[in-house]
Amino acid sequence: MPLRLIFMGTPDFAVPTLLELVSHGHEVVAVYTRAPKPAGRGMKLQPTPVEQEARRLGIPVLTPTTLKTPEALEEFCAHNADAAVVVAYGMILPQAILDAPKLGCFNLHASLLPRWRGAAPINRAIMAGDAESGVMVMKMDVGLDTGDVAMAERLAITDAMTAADLHDALAPLGADLMVRAMGALARGGLQLTKQSEQGVTYAAKIEKAEARIDWQRPAREVLRHIHGLSPFPGAWCEIASDGEPARIKILRCEPARGAGAPGEVLDDHLTIACGDGAIRILELQREGKARMKAADFLRGTPLKPPARLG
Repeated sequence: MPLRLIFMGTPDFAVPTLLELVSHGHEVVAVYTRAPKPAGRGMKLQPTPVEQEARRLGIPVLTPTTLKTPEALEEFCAHNADAAVVVAYGMILPQAILDAPKLGCFNLHASLLPRWRGAAPINRAIMAGDAESGVMVMKMDVGLDTGDVAMAERLAITDAMTAADLHDALAPLGADLMVRAMGALARGGLQLTKQSEQGVTYAAKIEKAEARIDWQRPAREVLRHIHGLSPFPGAWCEIASDGEPARIKILRCEPARGAGAPGEVLDDHLTIACGDGAIRILELQREGKARMKAADFLRGTPLKPPARLG
């Protein structure tokens, strides 16, 4: 049986789940998302990716600034939903909202809970050197990603993966998982398991201050730091350009042979020494410019030994 659902989500990551729920016959009676924000050169109000998709599908869209008022609760309850599906919505759901749908509120989270509860699980898993990540469907409670888990899918993280790569792999995986969970919920067969109290970690929001590359660290840690912040906000370093330091973001790299002083350019292929070992830069971006391959960058900005990145 199809369910009557409220969908709550905001970024690109949430869109595949919305599409899968609709394509599998569930009745999405309302979409909650964040309000449009100014963006682009003209700073025009830009609706979220979820709002754009919902309007294309003809689903009513709501963008409340809070869910804590009696009016917000009344409006939410008026949808008479069986359940709510939440994917990267970006707002806290108070207890009254969590209790409103008959069968509860279910969240798709991009980590293997209880590891990486919180705001930036994809980035943190890569930056920490984790061997795997995944998606989980949990029944929400008022804690931060502390609800009972219904289903999970795992995915290996390779050293070649950036945050964008992992995001793009987990989004469809999560969409399929949520559809299966809602199918089991509709049949009355969804099993819930309490999260372990062991191995809890928190994925704090990424701060710009942590984006500078520390070449003193071992090569694999530098690589994972770079990939965990790619493409946003982008791990960065400085090069000397016309005698002045110029900032560049490094977006993709690979392990390389070589040794030298941390930050030292070891050859004319952008191999850079780290505290232990080296990496080779594959893609990068100058401030105010588009991202480019290392070979294209080197044509305009030759970097050879004994140059050094700061």
